[in-house]
Amino acid sequence: MIDKRVAGIAAAMQGIHDGATVLVGGFGDVGHPIALIQGLLETGAKDLTIVCNNAGRNRDPGLPQLIALRRVRKVICSFPKGSPVFDDLFRAGSIELDIVPQGTLAERIRAAGAGIAAFYTRTGVGTQLGAGKECREFDGDTYVMERALFADVALVEAWRADRWGNLSYRGSGRNFNPVMATAASLTIAQVDDFVPLGKISPDLIGTPGIYVDRVVKVPSALRSTP
Repeated sequence: MIDKRVAGIAAAMQGIHDGATVLVGGFGDVGHPIALIQGLLETGAKDLTIVCNNAGRNRDPGLPQLIALRRVRKVICSFPKGSPVFDDLFRAGSIELDIVPQGTLAERIRAAGAGIAAFYTRTGVGTQLGAGKECREFDGDTYVMERALFADVALVEAWRADRWGNLSYRGSGRNFNPVMATAASLTIAQVDDFVPLGKISPDLIGTPGIYVDRVVKVPSALRSTP
């Protein structure tokens, strides 16, 4: 019997190793898997590469703390500003940064989940973001090649899940979570609630369970959204 539900955060986070690349879902306050990031802190894993929409904000729990503890080697994101902890370490040369335009970041992750090794985009052409990357012309326009971004682990937040790991999202909680769930060797989801098989309409399944390895129910006090 397939059952991807786990009893707690510690069980959900087992096996995350030093040097892992970790996709972290969310956009601002919405859909951010705070409880799983706290669990990542507890694992002791270090030398991590974090892929997220932003580098965390000072008032946020989780990611800034992980960075402050020097457990993160590199951040790949679209918006690095907003976290004094990250700013200070970056200016001191103690953490690496790879800035990726938001649409390009989403597409690099989506491509990884779809088995596409690379793609071409006009975004970044002629800028520092495109420096050193392969470029080609199509129909008279120059495009820069971007590589797919596959990770060791994806940490995502969803609304509901069944025991097979099918996930549904609520409103803007979809953001980066569905694409990230497809693009890692190990996908872990925190959810508001478990529901019986068949309770989630196929039309409302944002992430099919085939992409999900572990699901943990998180008490409302630990969730990122009300």
